[in-house]
Amino acid sequence: MKKLLALTTFALLAGLAWGESYDDQVAERLKPVGNVCIQGEACETASVAAAAPASSGPRSGEEVYDSACAACHASGALNAPILGDAEQWGPRVDKGVETLYDHAINGFNSMPAKGGNASLSDEEVQAAVDHMVEAVQ
Repeated sequence: MKKLLALTTFALLAGLAWGESYDDQVAERLKPVGNVCIQGEACETASVAAAAPASSGPRSGEEVYDSACAACHASGALNAPILGDAEQWGPRVDKGVETLYDHAINGFNSMPAKGGNASLSDEEVQAAVDHMVEAVQ
């Protein structure tokens, strides 16, 4: 009985499932997560990932803001003007919306181009700028 209790305790401490050996668990943890398959050859583990659904068009300014801009513009990180803070946005808005578009698309000072999301279209970035400007007007 003591031996069974000792083995059960060891198994629990080692994180082993009942009936599974330590060697089996090590082998499971060390097995490759994938393999290289060559076109035209059999590949048992290959699977085709489901394609992302096609976009129904450009995202709204609010959606882009939430996904790319809010990281800095909600907190003021890297001296980003905070959404809704008219005092911070005033001098920027005074430069004109085309300048704001240019800075948002191409980057300016600490701000990376397209807020760091290169997959955004220029139209989506402009919509995000419009969203942020509207918040202070």
